[in-house]
Amino acid sequence: MITLEFLYRLMGILTAAAALINLRDRTNQNRVPNASFWGLWSVSFLFGSYLPDLANGVLILGMVAVATLRGVRAGTDDSTTSAERIASARRWGNRLFLPALAVPVFTLLANATIGHLTIDGTPLVQPKQVTLVALGVATLASLAIGMLMLRPPARAPFTEARRLLDAVGWAAMLPQLLAALGAVFAAAGVGAAVSTLASAAIPSGAPLLSVAAYTIGMALLTMLMGNAFAAFPVMTLGIALPLLVTGMHGDPTIIAAIGMLSGFCGTLMTPMAANFNLVPVALLDLPDRYAVIRVQVPTALLLLVVNTALLYFLAFPR
Repeated sequence: MITLEFLYRLMGILTAAAALINLRDRTNQNRVPNASFWGLWSVSFLFGSYLPDLANGVLILGMVAVATLRGVRAGTDDSTTSAERIASARRWGNRLFLPALAVPVFTLLANATIGHLTIDGTPLVQPKQVTLVALGVATLASLAIGMLMLRPPARAPFTEARRLLDAVGWAAMLPQLLAALGAVFAAAGVGAAVSTLASAAIPSGAPLLSVAAYTIGMALLTMLMGNAFAAFPVMTLGIALPLLVTGMHGDPTIIAAIGMLSGFCGTLMTPMAANFNLVPVALLDLPDRYAVIRVQVPTALLLLVVNTALLYFLAFPR
């Protein structure tokens, strides 16, 4: 059975390659810290499921120490020259986006098919992980399309992945860390505290206020924590389950899906989501550090209103 270990292996191979390429890149004076950072992360991906919690914690502390003391700095070992990239862009034009656009298409196709495949009665893919495994399969398929289109050197996927990882730096691991932080908050009882406050503040018989408390709360907590995955367990345990599912008999699937989308609205509006909102500014060398956020705020607010309306009208029996 294919489980999340499939994705862990892919990420482990990718980060191990980034570590090795960094170690061999003598043009980068920071090559040893870079290799140490990505190497530790690759060990976590490849063997973390088999290591005790203490060992995994030590790996994370090691990464924090490297990022704090020396940081992660980009090298110059590219798979192609600037002239080659410009010539390729002129040749392919907007068709360069085909591999990226293929990812959602193949994800939908894989999600609709692999979940129904079985071997001797056993599901090929762990049922609750079908979507994530489908995303991994789609990523590999889009990579194959890009390689067939562009015919780059065989090492290009790893070299370019290393270049992007080095440019993003420690912020690349923020989603994983913040998701873990959300689980810690939920285990610590923060969700129960939120539930108590929400129940006291929201009058009974006010379904729209309960819905708005969940969607707006998801957005606000995401803005504080930097990631919707971190806010989701807290707000879902604190507001969605007691007020919307149990109290109003709402559909938990619809509530969870729209709740997560509401959290993503907060992601668009916060510098805490550094990997989304600050890294692009650094990569594009924009003069305004918050330029990306300023552009995204109107869209985020509009989507938050739409999400609130969708949740109110779709999730509850009429």
